[in-house]
Amino acid sequence: MKHITLLYPEGHCNLGTVACIIGTVEILTRASAYWTEQGNKPKYELVVAGIRPKKDYIHNLVALKLDALISDIAKTDLIIIPSAIPGDETSESRLMFDWIRQQYNRGAEIASMCSGAFILASTGIMDGRSCSTHWSYANAFKANYPKVNLHSDQLITDEKGIYTNGGAYSFLNLVIYLIEKYYDRQTAIYCSKVFQIELDRSSQSAFVIFTGQKHHGDMMVQKAQTYIENNINEKISVEALSSKFAIGRRNFDRRFIKATGNTPLEYAQRVKIESAKKALESTRKTINEVMFEVGYSDVKAFREVFRKITGLSPLEYKNKYNKESFIQY
Repeated sequence: MKHITLLYPEGHCNLGTVACIIGTVEILTRASAYWTEQGNKPKYELVVAGIRPKKDYIHNLVALKLDALISDIAKTDLIIIPSAIPGDETSESRLMFDWIRQQYNRGAEIASMCSGAFILASTGIMDGRSCSTHWSYANAFKANYPKVNLHSDQLITDEKGIYTNGGAYSFLNLVIYLIEKYYDRQTAIYCSKVFQIELDRSSQSAFVIFTGQKHHGDMMVQKAQTYIENNINEKISVEALSSKFAIGRRNFDRRFIKATGNTPLEYAQRVKIESAKKALESTRKTINEVMFEVGYSDVKAFREVFRKITGLSPLEYKNKYNKESFIQY
């Protein structure tokens, strides 16, 4: 029988951490029961393990009783890191990082949920590898771990035995994904039906709320960002924008990318599409009306940029998020 360790990251826990742990235990327990009911032998032993036995109450609401301490686990086959609060390293967190590295070097696979990617990246294992995390943490993650290839639009990444997933309760999709990997497709389908979790979701792009990176200290870039945001209905030329701030195009691009993580064109597109999303969510405006309001005149171009950023067409997005789109007249 193989071994799964569900990590309890002391000092980095919030209610999201607890939700990940409880949800994972419940679904994996059901998967194991279904597997044995089909006449198969048990495959995995699951334990919740932490650094120390002390119980910490999260939000004065709930505390978890550990099954084991990581120091007592000599070898595990899969480590699952739940959502966790990013923060400074402590002596305890360094012990956790060291243990994860040791287990990985001994052949363990690793899965991180949501902001648990910060713990995984802190081990150094992810340098040069693909990773996802909650879209709201993307800028902070890139700043702290520039060597990691972050794909915050992806719901799940899978690279050489390391799995990561996007934000919040999308950890449920990762659990189903792991069940298919560690059991089979039929067990994954069964659990998806029992817990009503959508199978085979691949993107979290439609959930992203773009706000832009503003905490960078480059006043010229901040002024350019403000100009873009205040002139959504204009077709903005990057050449004209760089001239407006008396800076060469190449240097303007370089500073903008360094400050925001986006090219000026990408930033303008994201600002425009975020405004279009809000209009599609909350008004009765047609797709064309929204398109013109955010500075596009070509339907095909607007549709392509919208799908690239959200993973959906404008019409699909409106049907998904605008309640009035379902009203029959």
